[in-house]
Amino acid sequence: MWKKKLREYKGKFENYSIRKKLNDQKKINSNFETILNSLTLEEIIALKLELAASHVNHKLYGFPFLRSLKYLVRESVLMFALSATRTIKDAATMLGITERQMREEIEKFDINPEDCNYELSEDTN
Repeated sequence: MWKKKLREYKGKFENYSIRKKLNDQKKINSNFETILNSLTLEEIIALKLELAASHVNHKLYGFPFLRSLKYLVRESVLMFALSATRTIKDAATMLGITERQMREEIEKFDINPEDCNYELSEDTN
């Protein structure tokens, strides 16, 4: 019986999915997802940094990677929590913080939860 009730409730973040957004924008496909799944997070980050550096002749001097890393990872985790849950309160619970702290983090990283529905509208085709 509880499964039926769970299916009935749909929060405003029901359609928030970075995976769906990137699939709809044709930036990724199932083959890419399979390959990505076989890589560790460390390998993905290192590869992304190497690709970024290749565009500037491998000279990313002056960019504070270690200082920025904390914020990059934090924003990514916030976006994942919002995509994996139905409400801000659920996302905060998932992360082990209060709803108020979650809202402060959302504001700090300029994430607009109202725009988190990544279904393509009809006029973007």
